[in-house]
Amino acid sequence: QLLIDAGELPKLAGALTRLPVPFLIDHMGHFPTSRGLDDSGFQALVGLVRDGAWVRLSGAYRTSVQGPPYDDTVPFAHALVAANAERCVWGSDWPHVANWGVMMTVADLLDLLARWVPDAGVRRRVLVDNPHRLFGF
Repeated sequence: QLLIDAGELPKLAGALTRLPVPFLIDHMGHFPTSRGLDDSGFQALVGLVRDGAWVRLSGAYRTSVQGPPYDDTVPFAHALVAANAERCVWGSDWPHVANWGVMMTVADLLDLLARWVPDAGVRRRVLVDNPHRLFGF
């Protein structure tokens, strides 16, 4: 599991793909949404996920520049799910350390997840099947 700013991924992607173990990029690349979907770091993340890396859909308060309800994070989650829904897992990011803004509720997070992954079948994979394959429990 790597907590890394997606901006670092273009220079690290080659090394990461050679790792002999599965790896997960946390918090959808942990970079501000203001960089945009076309940002080279985010596109490197999309490419890694498309090619089999894992990504955790989490940490909206860490990446959003708009704040609640984190509308600006939705296109990023959609792009990652579209790249490879079989490699996406969800995380609540509880207990939300280093959050100096509005504290989310579980209901807020689940409402956002429904917007990130609107298809119920895909959402089940993200919540149940994929974590089981990755973590084995």
